[in-house]
Amino acid sequence: MFEGFTSHAVAVSNGIEIAAWTGGSGPPLLLLHGYPQTSLCWRKIAPRLAERFTVVAADLRGYGRSSKPPGGLCHAAYSKRAMAADQVAVMRFFGFDRFRLVGHDRGGRVAHRLALDYPAAVERLAVLDIAPTADMYAATDKAFATAYYHWFFLIQPADMPERLIVNDTHHYMRHTLASWCKTEGAFDEATIRHYVESWFDPAAVHAACEDYRAAATIDLEHDAASRAAGDTLAMPLLALWGGRGIVGKQFDVLGLWRAASRSTVEGHALDCGHFLPEEAPDGTLKALLDFM
Repeated sequence: MFEGFTSHAVAVSNGIEIAAWTGGSGPPLLLLHGYPQTSLCWRKIAPRLAERFTVVAADLRGYGRSSKPPGGLCHAAYSKRAMAADQVAVMRFFGFDRFRLVGHDRGGRVAHRLALDYPAAVERLAVLDIAPTADMYAATDKAFATAYYHWFFLIQPADMPERLIVNDTHHYMRHTLASWCKTEGAFDEATIRHYVESWFDPAAVHAACEDYRAAATIDLEHDAASRAAGDTLAMPLLALWGGRGIVGKQFDVLGLWRAASRSTVEGHALDCGHFLPEEAPDGTLKALLDFM
């Protein structure tokens, strides 16, 4: 995946293996990718982060080379709580009980839950192009539903969305990448092929649908319970978003994260669409280095 990095398959629980790549030296830093990608999304900045940190770039459960179990009752296998526990186990496997954490898109939602469930493990948290899931659902309107149609398509009961995606994976994946990217040349053809081909396994398509189904059901239950208990993020937080994307236009990103936190929150937009590490790698890298 990255020159100088080492590939691992880490057994975490119940037969689940998480694929991870490690490189560099220094304080530990965990990178979590989003949909519809894999850890390759960090290819432009991971080697440069590894000059300062011990970088762990992991594929989320259900994505890339990680295990893809069935969703199970109430989609619990893809709750962000379960996916966060995977990543805590990965970091403990490498000997890290406390680490810095960066999550983009779905990885940011896993990172948010990880920071709530394991506050002692996260020294600093960066979330890329997201606002809290519960707030985004609560504020849904026509503009958001149109731009983020996949939130409502992928949560439909199995196996309707799975069948439609598998029917023409090439078109669906290439359309998704192209429509969210606002920077010409962000993806070369080899990278696009990697992302597309990672979806040729029907289990990967099902896993992604279960990830989104969990976000609309069990994850909202966990979020409501956390808010009712008064749980907030205890570590400094950096929020970055694409200035030509949807999140910053539809939501008060910093305001929502400040409401979810009891520590400092900072952040800003970058001149790009949704895929910050690939569309604006220099700006993303600088912001992360300044913050971390």
